[in-house]
Amino acid sequence: MDKITELLTRGVETIYPSRDVLEKVLRSDKKLRIYNGIDPTGKLHLGHLSVLRKLRQFQDLGHEIIILIGDFTARIGDPTDKLATRKKLSKMQIEENAANYKELIGKVLDLKRANIRFLHNEEWSNKLKPEDMLELASYFTVSQLLERDMFQQRIKENKEIYVHEFLYPIFQAYDSVTMNVDMEIGGNDQTFNMLAGRTLMRKLKNKEKFVLTTKLLTDPTGKKMGKTEGNIIALEENPVDMFGQIMSWPDEITISGFTLLTDVPTSKIDEIARELESGANPIGLKKRLAFEIVKELNGEESAKHAQEYFEKTVQKKELPEDIPTFEMKADEHLVITDLLVRAGLVGSKSEAKRLVEQGAVEVDSDVVDSPTEEIIPEDNMLIKCGKRNFIRIKIS
Repeated sequence: MDKITELLTRGVETIYPSRDVLEKVLRSDKKLRIYNGIDPTGKLHLGHLSVLRKLRQFQDLGHEIIILIGDFTARIGDPTDKLATRKKLSKMQIEENAANYKELIGKVLDLKRANIRFLHNEEWSNKLKPEDMLELASYFTVSQLLERDMFQQRIKENKEIYVHEFLYPIFQAYDSVTMNVDMEIGGNDQTFNMLAGRTLMRKLKNKEKFVLTTKLLTDPTGKKMGKTEGNIIALEENPVDMFGQIMSWPDEITISGFTLLTDVPTSKIDEIARELESGANPIGLKKRLAFEIVKELNGEESAKHAQEYFEKTVQKKELPEDIPTFEMKADEHLVITDLLVRAGLVGSKSEAKRLVEQGAVEVDSDVVDSPTEEIIPEDNMLIKCGKRNFIRIKIS
């Protein structure tokens, strides 16, 4: 399989207007201006990795890549797949969310090359006048925008649809026109929005815009791994936790994980699929998947350390050698959820409560039964949170 064939097939859902037309352009050696838009509504996660990897493939072939930070569209809120109106974000929240995007994207794309740029759509969208917005809206019909399945579902459930949600695909379409792109790449859940840009490009510039949609990483029920579903693994996650979280994935998504998130050759992935079908133990194959993903994002040494840590603490149930300490005063009593948050073992009290209720929190090997249980500290007390996270109490 040559690079262009793999580019157009591996992890790809659909290409508009067709794969044949795009392949002809690519084999003519014409260089395209390609973009992916990311609304900073939360952390970048492994669900973004399949698109970023596809962009890297195009970058390696010399095409121009634009990463568009949707700081304007994020304030509207993409209604894709949402059966309720999204909560509006402030400008400050958006800036905080996007603060490390460039650094994390640099784990996948080569930021040292000249063929990559980062742009922000508030630079042009905020300059639109009312007459400009009316002009853009005139290229779309209400029936077109109502075709979205989640809007149809809301109508059936007698839920509200707000006008600003209608405007989202129109503003995203304007991004394509403003940047005068040749192509847009995104997950298949973004098909409607990306095709809106294709429509506007034809009407305003009489230009073809290719759209390539990638397959999504989904769980066995078909739900995507995303922020709404609460099953994301952030790209900023430390390697040890990332490895362990991947190991907790259902066995059924191992093959799609290899296909979408790694450089393992397709022929090897086919072999892995046959091994699974023949009854091979999925744990070893999933460890390889976790290793490959962690290696791509954090380097081989980090991946080796993460695998060793997992094998020791989870599979062999050995305590890690370098358990961090958390200082407390002897008379300082804390409810377990507060302790987990203050010690940095979880990000929120709600997450701590969930783990306690799942029986995933232990104090000196005793399972904590209640989220309101008060902990009386003792020197060298061992707190375990989940399968991999430990701290020892140090009385100060």
